[in-house]
Amino acid sequence: MGGPRFPITDHHIHLDPRNGRGIDAAKDFRRSGGTHLFLVSKPSSSFGILPVKGEDFLPVFEETLAVARMVSETGITVYPVLGVHPAEITRLMESFPLSRVVEIMKEGIALAARFVIDGAAVGLKSGRPHYEVSPEVWDAANDVLSYSFQKAGEAGCAIQVHAESGPCADMREMARAVGLSPDQVVKHYAIPETTLVPSLLATHPDIPALAMEGRAFMMESDYMDELSRPGAVIGPRSVPRVTTRLLSTGQIDEDATHRIHVSTPSQVYGVDISL
Repeated sequence: MGGPRFPITDHHIHLDPRNGRGIDAAKDFRRSGGTHLFLVSKPSSSFGILPVKGEDFLPVFEETLAVARMVSETGITVYPVLGVHPAEITRLMESFPLSRVVEIMKEGIALAARFVIDGAAVGLKSGRPHYEVSPEVWDAANDVLSYSFQKAGEAGCAIQVHAESGPCADMREMARAVGLSPDQVVKHYAIPETTLVPSLLATHPDIPALAMEGRAFMMESDYMDELSRPGAVIGPRSVPRVTTRLLSTGQIDEDATHRIHVSTPSQVYGVDISL
């Protein structure tokens, strides 16, 4: 049996040997035709950690990088993405004043940026709550997000944003204001209307039409890899299986496949995606 004919990239996936299937899930991805993935760090709560300072995110980042090395040994090319999940703001507020929560999250982002500068990771992740919060918390979350854009600009890397479903148009100016190109701001779990670089769930119904229109976007599974939530959000086989099906049925062509899985992530992250 021959190898894959072209790269297939899952732009946002979690692999967690501690709480999930770990390497077995990665092998499912590879057996289905997947070749490259962006491995995103999980919230500190997944590791039983309540951060009291930025350095407390270190075990989260180190374990993410350790998993990346293990997955690489299966033949998959892995690009680590490190950062602080925006929902940390709500969790940390149960233990600290909001002003201290902002400091802890910024310290965590600064730590993640050091890994990017050192070449261990290719990007950052940040965002703001995708659920309703008070105006005070919203402003604090945007403060953290703006700082994250600043650190991404300093590190010369892209940033994945977890946020509300919508265009998120204000983030383009937020990025420019601190020296980050909006073309390096990626909306994770995006809708087509976003003004940022979209990363669409593999099962999004608009993928064929957007692809054939020449829209630049990426595909993701957002697989959580938690035994308590099997298959959430969608499984690790999803991106390669959907891509193969759409291509075989003529709903996307080879140019669109290359744009989704190779040229767009390569341009956004400055990586070389090839077999």
